[in-house]
Amino acid sequence: MMIDLIAHIAKANGLAEPLAKQALGILLNGADRQGAPLAAAIFRTVPGTRALAARAGSDIGAPTGDIARLIELTPGGRRRVVEHMFGALRNAGIDHETTGRILPSIGAWMQDTYGIEGLGLLGALIAHDSEAGAAAAARAA
Repeated sequence: MMIDLIAHIAKANGLAEPLAKQALGILLNGADRQGAPLAAAIFRTVPGTRALAARAGSDIGAPTGDIARLIELTPGGRRRVVEHMFGALRNAGIDHETTGRILPSIGAWMQDTYGIEGLGLLGALIAHDSEAGAAAAARAA
């Protein structure tokens, strides 16, 4: 299924499949690092995507470890994750316009394939600060 998702992203956005795979990995890594709904839904339904996100994180030098993950759940940490994610996409050669089209293409595929709605919106990719999230991070620390 992950191969089908990558092929869809490539075709929908005019990308070569290796670049589409790299973009998906970067997006999923960033979403996972901040606890966004996109990562959780895709990891749950598309085998291999968690490993892809981890490899992408390693390739782009994403911080790892428990302390780094806690920091990335803070408001400032979440902003840094987003900046790092979009910077990694730019470094991969994906321009701003294409970046803006990738997420809706992922959302459309998830809806068509699995009936999961709402993943094509920026809010599915970028976790929002909340009291519950801050309280959970504080408890974990």
